[in-house]
Amino acid sequence: MEKYRIFDNELEKLTERVVKMSHLVEEQVSNAVLALNNYDIELAKHVIENDNKVDKLDVKIDKLCQKIFALQQPVATDLRYIISSLKINNDLERIGDHAVNIAKRIDALCDYTDFSKEFGVDKVANQAVMLYKDVDQLIKTHNLILATDIFQNANLIKESCHKISDKIIEEMMLQKEVIVVATNIMIIVNLIERIASYSTNVAESIIFVVEGKIVKHQKKDDENK
Repeated sequence: MEKYRIFDNELEKLTERVVKMSHLVEEQVSNAVLALNNYDIELAKHVIENDNKVDKLDVKIDKLCQKIFALQQPVATDLRYIISSLKINNDLERIGDHAVNIAKRIDALCDYTDFSKEFGVDKVANQAVMLYKDVDQLIKTHNLILATDIFQNANLIKESCHKISDKIIEEMMLQKEVIVVATNIMIIVNLIERIASYSTNVAESIIFVVEGKIVKHQKKDDENK
């Protein structure tokens, strides 16, 4: 009985840490986009400095999962949950990294605010914030309706990012003097697209936790129909 109680406590601790990780990353994404939209260098620095908190929690979650595997030998549903928590934690850490990389590019855009906004980067960035808020709620509630919304909205963001990238390339061909700033904008757009991709990864993992279904390849087949 004592062994099972300890195991339950460890699983509860794991859940709390993954939820905390999600909240930290949500703050990073929101602040990075706010800094991008307002060209707020101080807020961008804050995002960069907070990356350390995300990395430390990432390590704690990994170590806790390793501890549970080593000492408790989980099976069935518990095993599925722990494996998924490792995957979710990795995807959240990557989303946090992308938020930091967006923040690092903002300083280079400050002299070209009009040029940046004319491509609609602020709009797609705001969409990424809303997408990740759904991810944060999904991790906390396991409400699979949110997973469906995440898949749909992530695809819309990816389509928008591709269109913006095409426009930027056209502008670079017309105006050679904007190549440097345009390259930075394109990198930011690519980072936003990656945030959307990792968000779908998290949604897939939650579906696996709740239903035991692997939807990754099935979703790709549906998209190709």
